[in-house]
Amino acid sequence: MIKKIFFGIILFSLTASCVSSKIYEDLQARYDALKAENESLMSRLDAQNGKGEEYSVQKLRMEIDRLNAENSRLKMDLAAVENSLERLQSSYDALEANSSSALTENLERNRKLLEELEVKEKRLSEEEARLKQLQKQLSDRSARVDELEGIIAAKDAKMRALKEAISAALVNFEGNGLTVEQRDGKVYVSMENKLLFDSGSWAVNSRGREAVVQLGKVLAQNKEIAVLIEGHTDNVPYGGSGNITDNWDLSTKRATAIVSILTQNSGIPKDNLTAAGRGEYAPVAPNTTSEGRSKNRRIEVILTPKLDEIAKLLNDI
Repeated sequence: MIKKIFFGIILFSLTASCVSSKIYEDLQARYDALKAENESLMSRLDAQNGKGEEYSVQKLRMEIDRLNAENSRLKMDLAAVENSLERLQSSYDALEANSSSALTENLERNRKLLEELEVKEKRLSEEEARLKQLQKQLSDRSARVDELEGIIAAKDAKMRALKEAISAALVNFEGNGLTVEQRDGKVYVSMENKLLFDSGSWAVNSRGREAVVQLGKVLAQNKEIAVLIEGHTDNVPYGGSGNITDNWDLSTKRATAIVSILTQNSGIPKDNLTAAGRGEYAPVAPNTTSEGRSKNRRIEVILTPKLDEIAKLLNDI
């Protein structure tokens, strides 16, 4: 019975892979008890020699042999258990050391990873904020571009309407050296000198005055239009008399004469008007033929929408 209990304890301990100090103490106690029982039996054997007890000496010796064998097995089992305990303790110590080292390394690595993650999250947050700001700026600029395109489209439409109105007002003068065209967002009214001036003169004739007056009526209804009057000549040097020094001077006086007529219309803002002399330096045809020189001797009225609103939007973009 004792043997079964003892081996049961040992089997349980080995199966669990862990031997506690209590099991060890129990085994030692069992060993000591068997040893005491063995000694007691030996004493009883000595005392019973020759006295005729019911147990024979032979039986007692057999019991002693059994106990001795049991005792030997217990010693071997105890030694095996002690070895197992030592090995388990060594394994536990090594595992604990390795676990502590690995845990420390993992903690340090995790700390570094957390720091890197915090840095990346901060950068991501900053980038998201910058992206939102850029998106807002892009949205604002898109809105301004849309507004600008709308204004430009409206001004183009207005310039088309202005061209049509001038063409209608000057329809009686077309074919007499007068053309009206729209390009680059502007309206160009070109009047050859033969419609406006006598040769070498800067005084506007009656037919030319009539055309300028009709033009002025249209301009008075479009007060937001800037008006540039340019005088042009051919490349033949000026040979007249008076206060004229050269073609440039003549082209300037002719442009100023047109401005003088336009200023008589009170509906035209004076600050809308500009006179300029270009002389022979902006020809529209070769000066090698009489027809080409005739085309170059002209007054050009360049009508431009005021672009203050557009310039402001461009500065904001």
